Amino acid sequence: MGAGKSTVGRALASELNAPFYDSDAEIETRAGADISWIFEIEGEDGFREREHRVIAALCAEPPGVIATGGGAVIAEANRILMVESGFVVYLEATIKEQVRRTGKEGARPLLANKNRQEVLTELMAVRAPLYQGVAHLVLPTAGRNARGLAQAIVAALPD
Repeated sequence: MGAGKSTVGRALASELNAPFYDSDAEIETRAGADISWIFEIEGEDGFREREHRVIAALCAEPPGVIATGGGAVIAEANRILMVESGFVVYLEATIKEQVRRTGKEGARPLLANKNRQEVLTELMAVRAPLYQGVAHLVLPTAGRNARGLAQAIVAALPD
């Protein structure tokens, strides 16, 4: 959360002249509601079910760049889809970066009315090992802009 997946994903898609897909935006489009509302009505489990269906559908689309939500990696089925469908990049942000980047937005249900640093630290403890386990490339984001990160990803892509 707050690593810059969508921003870097758009820059990467531009570099590759490929389509860009954002799983969170697609969930909202299909549901006709924002993610906060989905969490409120269906809970995290309902959201995660929607998320898996969308990721599976996006993986079946023509090749492109997919930015998943930060928690997508929790589900083993999503991790399998990611690894089998393409080149997985883990944008590794520090907790300090995440706190700064998520502070301006109110649309993050897992952070709503909570201590962001504590929640992000707990989420990182669970998610980081999962991302490291599926990533073909781990890219620290500290002090780097989206274009530079996208170029680093292009340079790391297999021939």
